[in-house]
Amino acid sequence: MHYYIGIDVGTSATKAIVVSQTGDILSSASYEYPLYQPENGWAEQEPSDWANAALQALKDAVENSKADPEDIKGIGFSGQMHGLVMVDEDKKPLGRSIIWCDQRTGKQKDVISKKAGDERVLSVTGNRTNTSFTAAKILWVKENQPEFWEKCRWIMLPKDYVRLVLTGEIYTDVSDASGTQLMDVKNRCWSKEIVEALEIGMEKLPPIRESCEACGHISPEVSMITGLSVNTIVAAGAADNATAALGSRTFKEGDVFTTIGTSGVMFAHSKEYQADPKGRVHTLCAAVPGEYALMGVTQAAGLSLHWFRDEFCQDLVKEEKAGGRNSYAVLDEMASKVPIGANRLVYLPYLNGERTPCFDENCRGTFVGLTAAHGRAEEVRAIMEGVAYSLKNSEDIFHDIHVDPKVMYLCGGGSSSPFWRQMFADVFNCECRILSCTEGGSLGAAVLGACAAGDFSSVEEACEALVPSEAKTILPDPSRHKEYLRTYEVYNKIYPALKGCYEELQKV
Repeated sequence: MHYYIGIDVGTSATKAIVVSQTGDILSSASYEYPLYQPENGWAEQEPSDWANAALQALKDAVENSKADPEDIKGIGFSGQMHGLVMVDEDKKPLGRSIIWCDQRTGKQKDVISKKAGDERVLSVTGNRTNTSFTAAKILWVKENQPEFWEKCRWIMLPKDYVRLVLTGEIYTDVSDASGTQLMDVKNRCWSKEIVEALEIGMEKLPPIRESCEACGHISPEVSMITGLSVNTIVAAGAADNATAALGSRTFKEGDVFTTIGTSGVMFAHSKEYQADPKGRVHTLCAAVPGEYALMGVTQAAGLSLHWFRDEFCQDLVKEEKAGGRNSYAVLDEMASKVPIGANRLVYLPYLNGERTPCFDENCRGTFVGLTAAHGRAEEVRAIMEGVAYSLKNSEDIFHDIHVDPKVMYLCGGGSSSPFWRQMFADVFNCECRILSCTEGGSLGAAVLGACAAGDFSSVEEACEALVPSEAKTILPDPSRHKEYLRTYEVYNKIYPALKGCYEELQKV
């Protein structure tokens, strides 16, 4: 029996799972690390924290699996997108990584627009100029940390740095590279035109591989730490949403899944390259060789509920720690007792600025309609509805460019809430499914490791073998859908009305 490992380098933790050739998950281990926010709108992490967490998770997962290390044939990666990791000639990181949700780069976004041209950037990279992608972060470092830029030999993405630690090899993959704003996404290669326009230097960019390609073996040093064999093949891996697509069986034309994690994502698989001409959703390379994906993003989905719980529901958190009910389950129950529309309270989930549909780093989280009659229950309900409406914005854009999901797979922590997932089905007016396996990105990463090891002839074949198909179905209620649409219409009018206010607020 052969085994495979999936490593998921997330924002809050790195997780490793061991999967058998028949799709059984033998073990898993996860280690958390901090997020640093030294200034308003900034978000940073230490690359060494990811590496140490990965090594410890691998060690524990391998030991607990009881598998013979020589039978663990392949390792794949899933990783948070858009983060900037710079390493020197000795392959050591230069300072903290500026990660995906950082919003310090408004000025640099304007520089990209001026030097490369918004229309040309959208045409070449499949994505509109924005603050979240890696290119703007690179320009920020060039301007504000020239001592780091001078020493920078390689520009990397988070999961690629962890792979470097495991193998000593420097690569990236097509899906993560397509979230840098430096890639010709249609042709699956770095864009010399954009890179030179921004004066970054092609020599600083790692070689690009398809997600299922082998990119080295476990080094002897890592073998000693983790117990893995030096014969274990390590795949290129893929961006977190590309692997989550594999882990939710979203790898065929028209398949769509929605993740309700820290951020929220709607992801549609496509055999052919296509881009929204207005740039309202991202176009990326999929983890399936030669294929693509469209992706809409809500920056603060589960984060909105997490923020509210931590800041305004400390009594519930304290009770949970003392052995009481799960605090999120209590919030679910509170929200379920409030009617649709949250008694005329609307929430915009813009805690970290927003991508889809407005791509505005200045907008901020907003309650509209708040009165003295509202309490926590209404506020929680409004937050959950606001996140659902934000992701419906992505669904509407998909319909506009002729991507029409008939079934929506739901994954991520938010999908564990029966109340919230029913809300999504009702808001989308679409059948939703929850797969019995909740490993998502790490399982998709294991699929890529299995392919790199040569045990399957294609990513699709590996998915069919390793990802369980059992799912729970949630059907929409057409009457509730009509009720949600009334508030959704109001929701869509709020951002345009406040856009100028958000801009002015940033100047105060």
